[in-house]
Amino acid sequence: MRPAGRKPKEAISIAGGADRVFGMIRDKGIQFVDLKLVDLPGMWQHISRPVSAFEEDAFTDGLGFDGSSIRGFQKINESDMLLMPDPDTAFVDPAAKVPTLSLICDVADPMTRTPYERDPRSIAKKAEAYLRRSGVADTAFFGPEIEFFLFDDIRYGSSVNGAFYSVDSREGIWNAGREEPGGNPGYKIRHKEGYFPVPPSDTLLDVRNEIVLKLMEAGIPIEIHHHEVATAGQCEIDMRFSTLLQMGDNCMKYKHVIRNVARTFGLTAIFMPKPMYGDNGSGMHVHQSLWKDGQPLFYDGAQYAGLSDMARHYIGGLIAHAPALLAFNAPSTNSYKRLVPGFEAPVNLVYSQRNRSACVRIPMYSDNPKAKRVEFRCPDPSANPYLAFSALLMAGLDGIRREIEPPAPVDADLYELSRDELARIKTVPGSLAESLHALEHDHEFLLEGGVFTTGLLETYIDYKITREVQPVNMRPHPYEFQLYSDI
Repeated sequence: MRPAGRKPKEAISIAGGADRVFGMIRDKGIQFVDLKLVDLPGMWQHISRPVSAFEEDAFTDGLGFDGSSIRGFQKINESDMLLMPDPDTAFVDPAAKVPTLSLICDVADPMTRTPYERDPRSIAKKAEAYLRRSGVADTAFFGPEIEFFLFDDIRYGSSVNGAFYSVDSREGIWNAGREEPGGNPGYKIRHKEGYFPVPPSDTLLDVRNEIVLKLMEAGIPIEIHHHEVATAGQCEIDMRFSTLLQMGDNCMKYKHVIRNVARTFGLTAIFMPKPMYGDNGSGMHVHQSLWKDGQPLFYDGAQYAGLSDMARHYIGGLIAHAPALLAFNAPSTNSYKRLVPGFEAPVNLVYSQRNRSACVRIPMYSDNPKAKRVEFRCPDPSANPYLAFSALLMAGLDGIRREIEPPAPVDADLYELSRDELARIKTVPGSLAESLHALEHDHEFLLEGGVFTTGLLETYIDYKITREVQPVNMRPHPYEFQLYSDI
């Protein structure tokens, strides 16, 4: 029992957080509170309240919403759900013209008041709690490198008798001969030569600068930004690493800010992994490390690439479960337009120091133990970050628990190996359907500690197959007419 008059730590934390929130509302002249939640595929949804209608009991009692209208959530006969705002996530939304405070919410069942099993953010919380209970470590750091395109124009359509898409950019090499108002200035970026020329070839410096300023306003530390390899406006803006849950929140804010700042410049930000044929796609290389009591656990200077046994076994878990992991980390049918053997994306299930052709790379920029980490290079930015990072952590912990040894490291350029040599190296699945099939048969490691549930996995797999895989498979592709219309 608690001593009389004492409040539980959670209640004290919420009360203190609520005080900070209302202090921000007062000090920043906030007029609206925007409540954000993430759906199962990984998009933010939101509702807004005027400040006059937002009270402190929202943090303890929650706010009702229709869960049947959120993708991957409830059926209509059990649609009542609760939003539970997290006061620690409060930030002034840089995308809003009227002063607006955003709060990221967890989702709870109104009958039991427990976290909702299909709420991706709650899964990230459970993954962090499982890590601490395991005794292996108390902190998992994640650092995704998210790539994206900024297009001047995007058009698409699909109907019973036709389908098309078209993207355009002032930087696109295909516009070298285009007539433009005031004359064509040239400086178009050739295919695979966008890493990283200065202006005027890089037309997006000021756009990225503005994005970075807004991201920092929203509380996200930024380390670097630059143009990426592809023509037509491919960019990368790197956030400083953070804990699993915090990085999940930051990834959601990242996309939100980039999309909205891009729109003010008349541009559209696209996080599809492969929006163009014949040039590099957009990846999300995920750097990971485990720490305990403030000390890094992945370093051992006497071993290959400075990796500890724990780090090597963590890699073993990533590689052993990679086909299933990609159901969350490369979760779109478009993802597998990027993950093609023999091209730029890493598809080979091996690890290596410095080597960007392996699916797991060990960065070797520094010999500082605190910098030792592993980089999983298969993911892309179509992923729901809470699910993707949680799955990676669970796979790594399974590798540590079972002492899974990864295949021997390969330091050679994997793109230059002979066909016989490559045949001995396993690769990632070739389609979303294959990854989902792998997840069906390899998911016990995700259920440890109740982090993921069978109900969530079944819902996720069913959603992906019925809403994405089957509709794409059933539609004629425009290129099929070029191949087969005269047979």
